[in-house]
Amino acid sequence: MARDWENSFTFWAQSPSKTERERCDRVILAIRNAIADSQQLQTRKVLVFTQGSFRNRVNVRQDSDVDVGVMLYDYFLSRYPEGKKNADFDNRDVIDYSFAQFKNELEMALVKYFGRSAVKRGNKAFDIKASASQVEADVVPLMEFRNYSENGFYLAGVALIPDRGGRIINFPERLLDYWPATPLHYENGKTKNDETSRRYRGMVRILKKLRIEMEDAQHPAAAIPGYLVECLAWNAPNSSFRDETWEARVQSVLSHLWRQTRGDSLCEKWCEVDDIKYLFHVTQPWTRAKAHSFVDAAWSYVGVKR
Repeated sequence: MARDWENSFTFWAQSPSKTERERCDRVILAIRNAIADSQQLQTRKVLVFTQGSFRNRVNVRQDSDVDVGVMLYDYFLSRYPEGKKNADFDNRDVIDYSFAQFKNELEMALVKYFGRSAVKRGNKAFDIKASASQVEADVVPLMEFRNYSENGFYLAGVALIPDRGGRIINFPERLLDYWPATPLHYENGKTKNDETSRRYRGMVRILKKLRIEMEDAQHPAAAIPGYLVECLAWNAPNSSFRDETWEARVQSVLSHLWRQTRGDSLCEKWCEVDDIKYLFHVTQPWTRAKAHSFVDAAWSYVGVKR
């Protein structure tokens, strides 16, 4: 008997429940309390916010931990045009406080509040499993980031420096009032959702659930991040979301993605949802070929026509 994909897709597309939203609120409150209880951090400018799939309302049940950003904005990390430095943009040099010190102080605050056994330090984030307070979260230490252009304008985002080195930059949303009014990941996703009659986020949830089901069935092509799936859906045209059924919309989105990812030339200018970082840049942990393999496998898995 053929599977009723329309029924599966309709269920998968549903918005996060009230319970999920309440869980996010509980986690944010707990992290804020931990920071307020820290002698080192309570006097600093720190913003705690939900990020990732929970903030962008594309989480599925398998997204077990709430992704929380903890951004210090007393100082900021920067990227300047070649040959430029802080003084060229009237910015002061920071010599008395480092990202490593911030991460260490955040670790002490979390351990003091949740207990050592509940807090595990990773290369990029802290994994918190605090059963007493019902908090499961990935807490990411961040600093404000500014990417300057020659004319002094900057794109604002967040940056982290992993313990093993390097620097990771993201543009999650406009977090501070003084940041330029440039739409970033959250704002772009919301606009796409509005423009597609609130179907974009549902589509992301469907494709993420489909990927998880395929991975459980040991499809090698399903071994890609859920974030990449979200970005692929964002790059599908709004016209792909106009069909009357979810089954037809999924077919339309997969069809477009399949055609456009067959080679580099048709998708080389695709961006992440922030519309800043190129989706298939050499620095990404995935490739265009892997994205195409997933789309091809997903297409075959649900049995839609090419």
